[in-house]
Amino acid sequence: RAACAAAIHAAWQPLLAAGARPDTTRRALEHLLVLAQVALAVPADTDPERLRGWARALRDTGRIPRVAPTGASADELLGVAVEQSLLPRSLRHRVAPLAPLAVRTALGCALAGYAALALGVGRPYWALVTAASLYQANVTLTWSRAVQRVVGNLVGVLVFAALAPLPHLHPAALVLVSLALNFGAEALIGRNYWLGSVCVTPMALLITEFARSQDAADLITDRVVDTLIGALVGFAAAVAVTNRRAGARLDHALTAAERAREHAARLLAEPHPEPRALESARRTLAAALVELRATADAAAGEWWQRALPEERVVLTEQAGHRTLAATVRRQGLVPRDRDADPGRTPDGDRDQDSQDSGRTTEDIRP
Repeated sequence: RAACAAAIHAAWQPLLAAGARPDTTRRALEHLLVLAQVALAVPADTDPERLRGWARALRDTGRIPRVAPTGASADELLGVAVEQSLLPRSLRHRVAPLAPLAVRTALGCALAGYAALALGVGRPYWALVTAASLYQANVTLTWSRAVQRVVGNLVGVLVFAALAPLPHLHPAALVLVSLALNFGAEALIGRNYWLGSVCVTPMALLITEFARSQDAADLITDRVVDTLIGALVGFAAAVAVTNRRAGARLDHALTAAERAREHAARLLAEPHPEPRALESARRTLAAALVELRATADAAAGEWWQRALPEERVVLTEQAGHRTLAATVRRQGLVPRDRDADPGRTPDGDRDQDSQDSGRTTEDIRP
C-alpha cells in the first residue's frame, strides 16, 4: 500500500505541474490515476485483469486507454485547480535532508581521489567515480550499492579481458562491441545495478582504446585497484558522516501525517463538507503519508541514533490509509452499492484506532 500510494502521488506531480497545458492525453492519464486511487482505497471493488490491461497499454507506444471518470466531472477532475494553486515547499525545506548526503559525497570523492593518487594508480578519477556512485539515502542502502558496484566492476573486468583482443582485429570491431555493451547497459542498469555495471565497466575500458591502443593488463589493474579504493574510502566516509537528524525529521513527518489525518477526519465528520476542501485535505494527507514512509525508510537505514518509533509509524500509516479510503468513498468515487466496506465512517476509524492502540507492532504488521 505504501508503494502504491507513493507511485500515485509521484504520478500526480508532473500532471499537476505549474504551467502544464491541459489536453486529451493528460486528461486520460488523470482519469486513470483517479481509478488507481479507487483501487488503492477499495481493492475488492476493482477488476485486476482490467488494471493489468491498462498497465500493459501504458507501456506500449499506442494510444493511451480512454476511460470514463468515476464520480468526477468530465470537464475537470475535482481538486486539480486546488493542487496547482498550492505553494511548493521552500528550497530550504527540500534541500535540508540532502545535507548529510552532500557532505558524504564531497568528502568521500575527495578522499578516494587523494588515496588513488597517493598509491600511484594510473587513473585516479575511476576511484572518484566509484565513490560518487555509492551514496544513497542512508548507510544501509549505501552498503548495498557498494557491494553491487564492486561485484559488477569485477565481473565487468573479466568480460573486458575476454573482449580485449577483438578491438585489435579491426576498428569496426571496437565500434560494434562498444555499441553492444552500451545497449546492454541501457537495458540492464534500470533493472539491476550490478548487471548494468557488468556492461558499463568493459565499455568504459574499451572507450580508452578509441584514442590509442593500450595495454589490457594495465587497464584491468587500474580498474580493479580504483574500484576497491573508491568503494572502501567512499563507504568509510558514509559511516563517518552520521545523519543524526534523521530521527528528528521522522518525528516531524509523523506529526505532519497525524495532523493531516485529523484535518481530513474533521471534514469527514461534517454533514456536507466543501468538495474542494475535502479533495485538498485528501491530497495533503496522501503527500504526508508518502513523506512519512520515505523518511522512515531513510531513518531506518542509519546507524548511531536513538531508537525509532516504529510502532507509531505503523499505526499512523494504517489510520491514514483508512482515512484516505473514507475520503474516496465520501467523494463518491466509489459507488456505495459496489463498496465492499460501505459502513466505514470517521467514527469507525476512531474506534479502530482505539483498538489498534492496544496492539503491538507485530500484531498489526502486514
